[in-house]
Amino acid sequence: MRIATWNVNSVNARLETVLRWFGETSPDVACLQEIKCVDEKFPAEAFERLGYNVAVHGQKSYNGVALLSKTPLEDVRRGLPGDETDEQARYIEAVVGGERPVRVASIYLPNGNPVETEKFGYKLAWMERLKVHARGLLTYEEPLALMGDYNVIPEARDAARPQDWVGDALFQPQSREAFRALQWLGFTEAFMAIDGHEGAYTFWDYQAGAWQKNNGIRIDHALLSPQAADLLRACVIHKDVRAWEKPSDHVPVMVELDL
Repeated sequence: MRIATWNVNSVNARLETVLRWFGETSPDVACLQEIKCVDEKFPAEAFERLGYNVAVHGQKSYNGVALLSKTPLEDVRRGLPGDETDEQARYIEAVVGGERPVRVASIYLPNGNPVETEKFGYKLAWMERLKVHARGLLTYEEPLALMGDYNVIPEARDAARPQDWVGDALFQPQSREAFRALQWLGFTEAFMAIDGHEGAYTFWDYQAGAWQKNNGIRIDHALLSPQAADLLRACVIHKDVRAWEKPSDHVPVMVELDL
């Protein structure tokens, strides 16, 4: 089973690019982030024609996440538990049906900038809620993949120019500590387990020639429960997609499980 994560930075604005990638790679499951549309504006029919079941948790103009699967999606959860007042669409989770079901979540973790504002507090509180929920999911002792744009640069090696990110919420000690705390629940970070080479990035800003200079960062991650990590066979960053016409500033990350 191949499970992908991709912050598409507006699914409708980049639909042709997104569909091209789906046509070339045909993932079994895809977790999309920053779709930037309400549920009814998501181009579900375009993906259904490719054979996908679709579940969406959208929001007008901002945020928004989706799950697409070639097999039925069951037990769909929209929104991260722990704060009933939170209206930002950043989390969707479902069980992907099949001979051996897998629980998958699409995550768009808050950016948190500027650090001196309430946005950073919201980021850290959201990460704490994610940790609490993830701890509960682990008790099911099933294959689980928490996929998405975490907006966290885990280590200095995950940025081409780490010195440029010292004051940024993505690289603050508290953000990185919260990411490690999530991992320490028992998750395996797929890319580091299967590859881990330096200079592997998933995001290049549109500004200042970041792509041309390979001035990137690695902020899109796949965290696997022990039951999923035992099945891990590959993790590939599809860097070439960043060079396509009208690209997202993120690229897909694909995990392969032996299912």
